[in-house]
Amino acid sequence: MTPARTTRVAVAVLAQLALVGVAVLSPLSARLTGEEIRLRVEPVDPIDPFRGAYVDLGYPDLPDQPLARDSEVGGSGEEAEADRRGRAYVPLTQQGEVWVGGPVQRTRPDGLYLTCDDSDWRLRCGIESLFLPQADAAAMQDAVGAGRAVATVKVDGRGNAALVEVTTGPS
Repeated sequence: MTPARTTRVAVAVLAQLALVGVAVLSPLSARLTGEEIRLRVEPVDPIDPFRGAYVDLGYPDLPDQPLARDSEVGGSGEEAEADRRGRAYVPLTQQGEVWVGGPVQRTRPDGLYLTCDDSDWRLRCGIESLFLPQADAAAMQDAVGAGRAVATVKVDGRGNAALVEVTTGPS
């Protein structure tokens, strides 16, 4: 192998490692440095044949819709709507043992908050999917559907969130 080829291979390998690092940076930061909070959960979609057994979680105490498009900036049409999509913030406040979210906003709030994306039909904060072994998915889906589940989430200082676990209580 020539030195030039060795250098190209090394650069390619390092670039791939850097991309992996960037991909896992936000949830890893939340897991390592985040504050642990508890959020009530509800089911959205239990099984996707292409992704396997998982529970797609909704959070009844968090806003689930993106920001209203028309009231935020002037203009109309697809271009104006696309300009208003993207990063959104959900401020969090504690109510008893669980946390609840305030209205979605474009500016970074003070205190604890979630950094989300409202580019899709649903607000996404990175804590929506819980993947499980096939044998455990049905039981978890039943518990989440019955309203007996609470998610433990870690949130770091930049609003990055990581789903740590979902616990179920008695029926």
